Amino acid sequence: MTMTLAFSRTAVAALTCAAALALAVPAWAEMMQMKANLSGANEVPPNDSKGSGTVDVSYDTASKTVTWNGSYTNLSGPPTAAHFHAGEAGKNGGVAVPIFSAANAKNTFSGSATLTDAQANDLMTGKWYVNIHTAAHKAGEVRGQVEK
Repeated sequence: MTMTLAFSRTAVAALTCAAALALAVPAWAEMMQMKANLSGANEVPPNDSKGSGTVDVSYDTASKTVTWNGSYTNLSGPPTAAHFHAGEAGKNGGVAVPIFSAANAKNTFSGSATLTDAQANDLMTGKWYVNIHTAAHKAGEVRGQVEK
């Protein structure tokens, strides 16, 4: 009987430890904070825009959700679109995630999206930038690399 009781206590202890570890996994997820500072000088090639802006970016590694809050000022005209692009500093790349279109452009903006594994990897390794486009600068008037 003592042997059975000792075995039962060991089994319960092992199950308790396993359950505690399973519940602790979400605590390993991180909320990463990043920022992009937008200017015409950051465009590729650079331009002489007087526009500027900032975008604060949060990334939840557990849910793969990216969230952003940004603003801009002094563009040459109304923005036609804004996007996160995949690309290293000094290089242009394709659209990764739309931020806003001309229809809902305001001086401040926010949003969120769930990323693919490839998008998450690019974001976390510094290969994303924000670009705001205007009619005068169709390829982008202000740009900023997303940095930790």
